[in-house]
Amino acid sequence: MSVSGISTPVSATSTLRGTSPSGLKNADLEHVLKLKTSSIPASNIIESIASRASSSSTVFIYDLAEQVGFGTLTKSWAGVSSETANVVSLQTRSGAGLSLVGRLSQGLGSSKDVARLGTLTAYTTPSGLSPMAQALLCLPKPSANGRLVVQVPAVTPTGESFTFSPTLAPLAPALSLLPESFAVLLSATPQESVDLAALSYKLQSSHVIHIFDHHSSAREIGSATAPNVQLEAKAEVSVREALKEAGYDFFDYAGDNKAHTVVVLLNGPLALAAKALASQIPGLGVVTVRVLRPWSEESLREVIPSSVKKVHVLDDVPTETSQGSLFVDVFSALLEPTSRGPSVHAHRVTPAKLEHFLSRPSSFAAVLSGFVPGNAQVLTLNTPGTKKLLFFSSPGSALQALPQTVEDTFITSRTITARRLTDHDAFSKPGGISADRIILSKDGEQPFLPIPVLLPINSEGAGEADFVAVLDQTLLKSHEVLNNARRGSEVLVVTTWSPAELASNLAPDVAAVVAERQLRLCTIDARQLSADLVSKEGQARSDVENVISYLAFLRLYLGKTANEQVVRKVARAVVGDVVHGLDLAEISGRVWDALIEIDLASHDSAAESSKGTVLRLFSFNAIAVETDEGDTVVNGARLGSWHDAAKHIIFPSAFTPQNEVSSGLYAQNPALRPEIPDRTFLATCTVNKRLTPKEYDRNVFHLEFDTSGTGLTYAIGEALGVHGWNDEEEVVDFCRWYGVDPNRLITIPVPNIDGKMHTRTVFQALQQQIDLFGKPPKSFYTDLSEYAAAKTDKMALQFIGSPEGSSTFKKLSEKDTVTFADVLRMYPSARPGIEVLCELIGDIKPRHYSIASSQAVVGDRVDLLVVSVEWVTPSGSPRYGQCTRYLAGLRPGQKVTVSIKPSVMKLPPDNMQPLIMAGLGTGAAPFRAFLQYRAWLASQKLPIGPIYYYFGSRHQSQEYLYGEEIEAFILDKTITKAGLAFSRDGPKKVYIQHKMLEDAEDLARMLYQESGVFYLCGPTWPVPDVYEALVDALVKYNGMDAKGAGDFLEGLKEEERYVLEVY
Repeated sequence: MSVSGISTPVSATSTLRGTSPSGLKNADLEHVLKLKTSSIPASNIIESIASRASSSSTVFIYDLAEQVGFGTLTKSWAGVSSETANVVSLQTRSGAGLSLVGRLSQGLGSSKDVARLGTLTAYTTPSGLSPMAQALLCLPKPSANGRLVVQVPAVTPTGESFTFSPTLAPLAPALSLLPESFAVLLSATPQESVDLAALSYKLQSSHVIHIFDHHSSAREIGSATAPNVQLEAKAEVSVREALKEAGYDFFDYAGDNKAHTVVVLLNGPLALAAKALASQIPGLGVVTVRVLRPWSEESLREVIPSSVKKVHVLDDVPTETSQGSLFVDVFSALLEPTSRGPSVHAHRVTPAKLEHFLSRPSSFAAVLSGFVPGNAQVLTLNTPGTKKLLFFSSPGSALQALPQTVEDTFITSRTITARRLTDHDAFSKPGGISADRIILSKDGEQPFLPIPVLLPINSEGAGEADFVAVLDQTLLKSHEVLNNARRGSEVLVVTTWSPAELASNLAPDVAAVVAERQLRLCTIDARQLSADLVSKEGQARSDVENVISYLAFLRLYLGKTANEQVVRKVARAVVGDVVHGLDLAEISGRVWDALIEIDLASHDSAAESSKGTVLRLFSFNAIAVETDEGDTVVNGARLGSWHDAAKHIIFPSAFTPQNEVSSGLYAQNPALRPEIPDRTFLATCTVNKRLTPKEYDRNVFHLEFDTSGTGLTYAIGEALGVHGWNDEEEVVDFCRWYGVDPNRLITIPVPNIDGKMHTRTVFQALQQQIDLFGKPPKSFYTDLSEYAAAKTDKMALQFIGSPEGSSTFKKLSEKDTVTFADVLRMYPSARPGIEVLCELIGDIKPRHYSIASSQAVVGDRVDLLVVSVEWVTPSGSPRYGQCTRYLAGLRPGQKVTVSIKPSVMKLPPDNMQPLIMAGLGTGAAPFRAFLQYRAWLASQKLPIGPIYYYFGSRHQSQEYLYGEEIEAFILDKTITKAGLAFSRDGPKKVYIQHKMLEDAEDLARMLYQESGVFYLCGPTWPVPDVYEALVDALVKYNGMDAKGAGDFLEGLKEEERYVLEVY
């Protein structure tokens, strides 16, 4: 069973082949909300929430986030789903947050961004957030139309083996720098992570940093479900109100209500362990900080019992000499000048100490116990009835799917909670090691604890696993895998070795562990058994090998209750009765006979060659993500094999090239706009024809570009990105005024590529790359003030860039529409060097225009329909749209740099589906492509559905765009009916909605009964009237009420049958 691509745990194919839990398509989030499934990791749900177009206008993915497995899915979704926000990749460096500051400071001016509430989302790690903190001080005040949400997966590489840690130590120096406009939320459990991620998008009056445990809890399967928070913000709420609605508070308290000692620490894996241990220590309480900013002293004082005499603050810090910000916050909150309050003590938790506490919980229990003198209780985090399973395998092997198969046995149970976490070690063995931990417990009987705390992988102690499976026999010779087994536990080794060979290959230390802990060591040769049953190598044999190993696990796990009939019954629910034509009973019978228990005492001891071998430890340093396309992405890199994984961790830049070099017949020219990350093409202008009369006040013109030999292809409805140039005369005039030689060579950074530079003349840079005549953001005034020699200029610029200068900035930006060049002329003493000026201004962004042609019809050509953007400021200065001015001035033969951008304007899959197209002015462009294509189909004797075409402009004689072509399409029946609305031609204004009402019965029928598709392209103003016209038609001719008709149209949006491209 599956719903929109989400496999249920009982899907035999996904179970046997280990379908990744990553298979959550962004469009499927609504299904997750309905299913309340726990088979998807919280981190994946967080990515889905954050990257939805309704949550964010743009998602900025920093490299450090991708290197810990967060952001890869968002990128894969962005390539295939229009429901996903725009995605921008960024590198982490000093001042990394300036891109976010600049974007928010500019304001989100398009209607598309405003519709998405103007929220920018960034993904980065604690190490990545730290260098951004200084830049974040410059963020404008948050609002519904401009705010920042940072999703921070708490994973940091530490030590020589780059072991991943959940430490927040990198943030210690940065937290004190964050402005008051930020809310800092910390989550620990999977469900809490999902809830606070959703809550982040409701806090419209705050920028938000949400830190969650991606080290373990948010990556595990079996805990998180849909958020307990409404995803759409209905009204502005405070942090406290939003938390209360979701069932949370600023602080949590656990332990003795009359405690005399309290431990305070940030919400995270260590806090969960502390809360669980506190219940066993009389006199001890634990306060967990869920909201670090805004800091609420009152809430902290309320949650701490009045009986408390000592408060111990555990602070994540980089070194033992660092001072953590949490201690300062707690100390100031509890300081009572007029009375003696509790004493506050600082305890520094470095990354190494945190790793020690989490991998050896008993050592952390001893620290907590030491805070309460006289406590002699033996502390434990184990709960009776909990089973801990541990699987070691090689990434990419046939048996790597076995842990998922095992988990699927329990995940649908109503009485057992099954949780699984997969970690990878890319260093200690060529090709890597995978470690899967599964925790089985009775539902509701155990407080949530991170899986690494319940089942740590280390070489010390008596071991925690009740069952260990070694699915790669060579690990017995190289790694301390059996040290993790509890005394008397079951060990399954899937191996091709005979019992004698196994005994001789075991290192003496491993054999000693087996004997001392009385481990029950069993083996099965699943590879040979599968070869006996399936003669041909391939997926079928791999699946059978997995089933064999699974049956062996069940026999050992079920213990005394196991018989062949019981094992088959359990397995049947997961893998079915038949596996690739083989009856499960036959496979089970073979397994029953082939599973061998080995008594090492009856075999020769280890060979001399294995004596003295130093066994290595498993170290978690790699996170693998499976994309929807089937790629395995390890620490942010698509690797050819796992053998490359260790190299990538040490040298990530070598495996993550910033700009892919295309190859083949139509290779990307590396000299063609090197600062642009998009695939670009050099097209040649062949036609530039004005369509409106010269005396008409609107210059609408038709362009044609020859794309022969470029490899440029486009689909119907896509947009052409034009990388326009600034006006030559204005650039020369500016250079003369600024006193800079236009022929001088300058070297400036390539945007978004750390350390990469390119050299060009000043004239080339200012004409082709730098947005000199664009609209400056508020931050530009502040930045420019640093270079003002005159005190009056400096103070004026600082004022405009300050919060107090908002009204002045608004007037300059919106009323006077000043450009960067204008500001420089207004404050002439502010003259940064030309290289600095180029960096302050930034680059010209491509402008996108709907393509007005079908490539099936016109071949190596692309057509555009463009209107010049011109206006006059209140002072009388003429203004021009940068790109339309560039295009209007093109002459045949000129080369233009272009790129292709996908669009929502797509033809339906069935050529018989009716089309209803409404275009205003240049909004007719994509419909010309639609009509060309449908007419071409008809010329091929292929049937096509009806087309109703509505077009609106002011005057037929002056602005009937492509009028001759439209009349021809009407005559040859390509257009079934045309509704032409020329609003100024008659005594009464007529718009396209009036023409649609004349055809109401036909429109209602086509939409409701014939799977028709409605398109509107052009300005935003007619959207409500057009919507009402369709609602009225459905009400009148389909018997609906207004609400039902509105709901029906909303449903059409989901089906991509009600498509708007408005601006």
